Amino acid sequence: MRRVVSLFLPHWSTDRLRRKSANSSPERRDPVTDDGPLVTAIPDHGRRAIAAIDAGARALGIKPGMTVTKARALAPELQVVDAEPDADLEGLRRLALWAGRRYSPFVSPDAPDGIWLDITGCASLFGTEKALLKDLHRRVAASGLSVQIAVADTAGCAHAVARHVPAGRPVTIEPGDHRRAIAILPISALRLPGSDVEALRKLGFERIEQLIGAPRPPLAKRFGRELHRRLDQALGTLPEPIDPIFPEHLPKARRGFMEPIATPEAFSLVIGDLVADVVDQLSDIGKGARRLDCYFHRVDGHNQAIRVGTAAASRDARHLAKLLCAKIETIEPGEGIEVMTLVTPLAEALRSTQGEGLESLGRRGPDLAALVDALANRFGQRSLHRVSPQASAMPERSTIMRPALSRITDAGWDDDLPRPARMLDRPEPIEVIAGLPDDAPRIFIWRRKRYRVTHGDGPERLHGEWWRESGIEAENALTVRDYYQVETQTGGRYWLFRSGDGTSHATGNMRWFIHGAFA
Repeated sequence: MRRVVSLFLPHWSTDRLRRKSANSSPERRDPVTDDGPLVTAIPDHGRRAIAAIDAGARALGIKPGMTVTKARALAPELQVVDAEPDADLEGLRRLALWAGRRYSPFVSPDAPDGIWLDITGCASLFGTEKALLKDLHRRVAASGLSVQIAVADTAGCAHAVARHVPAGRPVTIEPGDHRRAIAILPISALRLPGSDVEALRKLGFERIEQLIGAPRPPLAKRFGRELHRRLDQALGTLPEPIDPIFPEHLPKARRGFMEPIATPEAFSLVIGDLVADVVDQLSDIGKGARRLDCYFHRVDGHNQAIRVGTAAASRDARHLAKLLCAKIETIEPGEGIEVMTLVTPLAEALRSTQGEGLESLGRRGPDLAALVDALANRFGQRSLHRVSPQASAMPERSTIMRPALSRITDAGWDDDLPRPARMLDRPEPIEVIAGLPDDAPRIFIWRRKRYRVTHGDGPERLHGEWWRESGIEAENALTVRDYYQVETQTGGRYWLFRSGDGTSHATGNMRWFIHGAFA
């Protein structure tokens, strides 16, 4: 099911000017202040007309199209700045490219005040669609931009809801509900010319549901094809593809076909050609690919994409093609693919090596990076990591997760202080029968099961990290833990500890916990 996000920036022009002024040096700062309403203006037949407004100007009744003279009569303190439509469009393009690097390979500006994101299949990168939208909304709003976001099955529905359903958080139209959502909105939500909207209102049409049920021939004769084209796009009966944009400097390759292709074998052949072209471009600039996006443009106007990443920069054409081909099964060709495009959105410097280009000789040794790439692209980048030691007095903070191919540090664990192969994320409370103050437990009950201890070793005393200044760690900085290695009658070996030194309650509450198990 296709899912499209419309990101609407209701005050894009004025928000951009405020951000530009705030980020400029004091001696070059633009005459825009945070106080007072702000509008932009354009020449209009010998007069100046309002082009864009901010929230303050809107609250005073100022609207786009109004003359500057009339607007100043409503707000004498009004700040008026010349409109910069080219800069606004370039800013939207940069915002779309940023969103393309983080959220979806299919992004495009939606001039003059929004961007499109086709997030089909991308929600899993954030866990859920809701999490993706929340992250997008939070980051855009944190940059100082007013933002409204909606997601739906069609671009037309998402566009209409984002602009006509004000909300402080992203609005989600559940899959299959786009027809019902679009029906209750005003006809102006269909992106029709203003003259057509006024003419339709004179005929008695106020909501889109009235247009859905009205006979088409009379309306088509008067308003042409645009009316029902927009309506069908919003309802999903007519495709509305999003043409993705890419930075100009990116290595990329494109193939168009005289006849559409639809088989995995054909896709594999084309991917091999595209990768070879991109690798040649990467070699010319001395870089290697860290991420590849392969776009499939269907005959019916729908677009799909495959995205793969590498743990280290690579120009190995065979390896890169193999990663892409492993995801061909996710492509639904429909009536066929007419164009394929391969783009390298992320590349890093990579020096040429003596073995480069000798793959056909079959002399390549073990390649850990290739294995990491295959696993990461199959199970996800977040599922693959390396556990490295970290200096800490407390066991739960003595390890840190690093990227699979991160550089190995000199830090290590003390062999004289063995630690369990398996540790619980959080120590779990247990009931213990033990002598005090320093005897190992004789019996403990964990998860309603009784364990009788046959051998015990300890205690190993660990003190809290008193130098931590904030957070939960600071609260536990003065606690003491006495750890014991115990072996049960069934042969299990566990790591238990008592909170406190066994004599003073100031050092802990004297409760027992299990922290891990030895292999």
